[in-house]
Amino acid sequence: MSWIYLFIAGIFEIVWAVALKYADGFSNWFYSALTIIGMVASVYFLAVAMRTIPLGTAYAIWTGIGCIGVFIAGILLFGEAFTVSRTVFASLIAIGIIGLKFSAS
Repeated sequence: MSWIYLFIAGIFEIVWAVALKYADGFSNWFYSALTIIGMVASVYFLAVAMRTIPLGTAYAIWTGIGCIGVFIAGILLFGEAFTVSRTVFASLIAIGIIGLKFSAS
């Protein structure tokens, strides 16, 4: 169950980062509120997951999920560059996340 909580924490990490972009410097109250809610939920689920998942593993996977998710969201929602080099390096992060998951005790 801890891995599910960690995945949920990563999803909320993506939510708050995307909402922060839409918040436009906290000038949009709806997205500003969504940013704060997403941050709190993300850290809460991370804390719950870390009851049984080692700190380094949980934190690396949490930030990795957020990183890859925001990378994809940036391309799909904000028209950020989709280049071979960016994709290769994002894939290396994903490979690291998978490796940490399968090597965790």
